[in-house]
Amino acid sequence: MHLDRLVTILEAVAVAGQPVTPSELQKMTGIPRPTCYRLLTMLAENRLLDVPEHGMRYVIGERLLRIALLAKTDTTISSAASPSIRDTAIEYGEAVFISRLRNDGVAIIHVETPSDPSVSYIHPGLGVRPMHACSCSKAIAAFADESFRESILKGKMKSYTSQTQTSEEGLRKEFLEIRERGFAECVEEIETGVSSVAAPVFIESAGAVFSVGAIGPSRRFNTKYRDALGKNLVTLAENVAATIQSNDLV
Repeated sequence: MHLDRLVTILEAVAVAGQPVTPSELQKMTGIPRPTCYRLLTMLAENRLLDVPEHGMRYVIGERLLRIALLAKTDTTISSAASPSIRDTAIEYGEAVFISRLRNDGVAIIHVETPSDPSVSYIHPGLGVRPMHACSCSKAIAAFADESFRESILKGKMKSYTSQTQTSEEGLRKEFLEIRERGFAECVEEIETGVSSVAAPVFIESAGAVFSVGAIGPSRRFNTKYRDALGKNLVTLAENVAATIQSNDLV
C-alpha cells in the first residue's frame, strides 16, 4: 500500500542514525527506484523529511518531530518540567507555570506555587488563554510560523480591560519587541491588578511549542521586577527545554 511504503521510508530514515541518500534508502527499503524517489519528494514537500545539507541526504523532518512532541501528554511534559518550575516558584515567591501550544491556541497545563504558606500569590488557573492578551500565549506566538502569527494579527481581539492590546499594528510591534528581548509581558491585559511574564521554550527541530511564566499582583510586577523576572524565565526555559530533550520526550 501507498501508506505502508511511506511509513517504511520514514522508519528507514529514523533508524539510519545519519543522513541517508535516496539510493541508500531504495536499497534499504526495496521499494522500486521510481516509486521510492517519488515518495521521498512527497515526504520532503510535506516536511516529514528534511534535507539539511547539500547532496540530497534525508533526515526526519521538523514537522514530524513537532507532531511527535505535541502528541506527548500534559502529564508527561509537566512531570519533566515541574522540578525546575518549582525551584523558581520558591525562589521568587510567585506562581510559576508551563503552557503549551494546543490546536490554534495556548493552554496553561501545570502550575507550581511557593512552598512557604505565609507567602501570598496569585494562581493563574489552567486552560486556554487568548493569543493576543496573555504573556504565555504571546511568548509562543511571537516566535511561531509567520502564517500562524498573521492569523492572530488578522483575527478578532477581545478587549478584557482598558490595557488589552486590540490593534493589529500594536500587537505586531509587541511581537517584534518580544523577539528582541526574549520574553513576553501581560500587564493587566486580562484582569486589572494582575500581571505576568513568560518566556518561550525552544525545542530543537520543533521551535517554541511551550512557554514558562510567572504571575502576580501588579503592585509587585513593576517594570524593573518584570525585566529581572523575564531574564530569569529565559534561563528557566532553557533548562526546561534541556530536560524535555534529555528525557527523550522528542
